[in-house]
Amino acid sequence: MHASQGRNAGLGLALASAFAFGGSGVAAKPLIEAGLDPLHVVWLRVTGAALVMLPVAWRHRALLRRKPALLAGFGLLAVAGVQACYFAAISRIPVGVALLIEYLAPALVLAWVRFVQRRPVTRAAGAGVVLAVGGLACVVEVWSGLRFDLVGLLLALGAACCQVGYFVLSDHGGDEAEPVDPLGVIAYGLLIGAVVLTFVARPWGMDRQVLGGTADMGGAAVPAWLLLGWIVLVATVVAYVTGVIAVRRLSPQVAGVVACLEAVIATVCAWVLLGEHLSGPQILGGAVVLVGAFIAQSSTPKAPSGPVAGSDRAAAGDELSAGRTAT
Repeated sequence: MHASQGRNAGLGLALASAFAFGGSGVAAKPLIEAGLDPLHVVWLRVTGAALVMLPVAWRHRALLRRKPALLAGFGLLAVAGVQACYFAAISRIPVGVALLIEYLAPALVLAWVRFVQRRPVTRAAGAGVVLAVGGLACVVEVWSGLRFDLVGLLLALGAACCQVGYFVLSDHGGDEAEPVDPLGVIAYGLLIGAVVLTFVARPWGMDRQVLGGTADMGGAAVPAWLLLGWIVLVATVVAYVTGVIAVRRLSPQVAGVVACLEAVIATVCAWVLLGEHLSGPQILGGAVVLVGAFIAQSSTPKAPSGPVAGSDRAAAGDELSAGRTAT
């Protein structure tokens, strides 16, 4: 009974994390359309979350000495890179499309494993990649000559590539006798990301008047500070923390399945709150992307004869992936 209660609590936390992450783009886009540069929104999000997570960083200060390269890589790719590319992408293309493209990351991870690490991949994982790419073709409607802004699509793909660094670094952090506490990595990743983004975004040139006004969300005037507060506290801090706790109560595979709901939640929220409607083929393609991404991420080999992508080692790398950055 106790184990069942723990699992139910884990599922609840995983759902909360997916909802929190899924709402980031919907809250950020009105701020961007109100006049804030996408990089400034990213800087506000990451810096605000880093300040909230300062006590956690202090508690795990030994990580600076133990794993400086891991923390730097996590801050540059999993925090700064993903956030900057994703927020820049949603300033040019619909939120749902950007997030679905970002969900190509599991497929790109398999490409890394196969061609960089030169490890075999399962047929099921390969099929997942094919499904994800085929679904993406439907999402961007390639038969119409790519209906969306090409730069926006490339930025979303850049977010997916940075997400690969997230998975690879997560695998490194969990692959030792004394695993690195993911909360500590997240805290320092946010701090390092904030420092890097300060030089890139140059927040001193931000239009601060936007934060004191309102932003249009589907025809409704919403205080800008309220949207920013949601992005920092809910879509970043709460999303990361609930995600990490959830993956420790569930298996990485189950947490990964629930995390796939993030794209669905973001698309539905953008549809309802921002009026970003998707066509029938795009909805079908989005579903195929999610199914393919899940298969690529969680498939297991038929026989335990050597390291195979999609096996237990790949699953171990998911310990940090309960709290996905992008979004």
